[in-house]
Parts: sequence; C-alpha cells; structure tokens
Amino acid sequence: MPDFEQRLKGGHPNSLGNTIELVDEVLADHGLFDELFHCYFSGDEVVRLRVSNAMKRICKVEKNLLLPFLDRFLNDIANIDQASTQWTLAQLFLLLENDMTKSQMARAKTLLKHNLAHHNDWIVLNQTMETLAKWAKKDEELLKWLIPHLERLTKDNRKSVSKKALKVLASSKQ
Repeated sequence: MPDFEQRLKGGHPNSLGNTIELVDEVLADHGLFDELFHCYFSGDEVVRLRVSNAMKRICKVEKNLLLPFLDRFLNDIANIDQASTQWTLAQLFLLLENDMTKSQMARAKTLLKHNLAHHNDWIVLNQTMETLAKWAKKDEELLKWLIPHLERLTKDNRKSVSKKALKVLASSKQ
C-alpha cells in the first residue's frame, strides 16, 4: 500500500502537495480510503490539512466512502484541535446531512454550535455559519440559537467574518 502520510508531507504548508494524486488513487481503489483517513492522526499539521482537503474532494465525488466513517468524523476527528479540520467538518456535514441519522445530526449541530460560539479562526467561523444557516432554515430552535451569534459576529473586526454574518443574518430573517 502507498504510504499516504509520507506522501502528504513537505512543501509549502498552504499548497496541496500530492493531495490530488492521492484522491485519484483512492477514487480508483476504494480500499485505500482507510489509510488516507488514518492520516488525520498524523503528528504533522500539514498532513492533516491535506487530508481534510482530500476528504472534501472525495465526498463530492464518492460520498459513500465517507459514510462508514461518519461516527469517527463526529467523535475522533471532531476532537482534533486544528482549524482546517474544523472548517472541513462544517463542509462535510453539509454534504452528508441527508445521510446522517438523527443522532449524528444532533452531534454535528452540537459540534458546529460549539465552534461558532468558541472558535476564533475566520474560515471556521465562515464555514460554520454557512452550514448552520442552511440547517436553520428547517430547524426553528437552531435558528433561535443562531441569530444572536450572527449578530455578535456582524461586529467582528475581520471583514470576511462580519460580512458573512450580515449576509447569513439577512437570509435567515427572510
């Protein structure tokens, strides 16, 4: 089997490195997904960033590969204290929402609510607002929880966060 962790290391931290190549390999041989998933537990932050990117790409093409790992995303991966992991979870949960059980959806909402209330990374905040706002269209209780947080974030000194909060707030009140 290919050594995915080693192949995801190195290069500029913001580059994709070999991510696309590994995604293509996993899509061609689904049996390789487990090895890629386990790269989330690497001690290398760049590897975890690239794994997150790979998971989004795989989910968009072949989401069934992620479904058996959904509880692991909600439990193990959710506990990784890294912004790229948290913003990716917000994106993945939105892509997988129709495949989640009620219990899994409740855990996803709890995690994302925690991230919106306590995280400071601008991408985590923006991605989390996006997912929660879409879910709140069908969940009045979530909407009531979300509005004060959006109002708070409209005052954020980062323009991307405050503008996103304003946009989401406006669409949530319609």
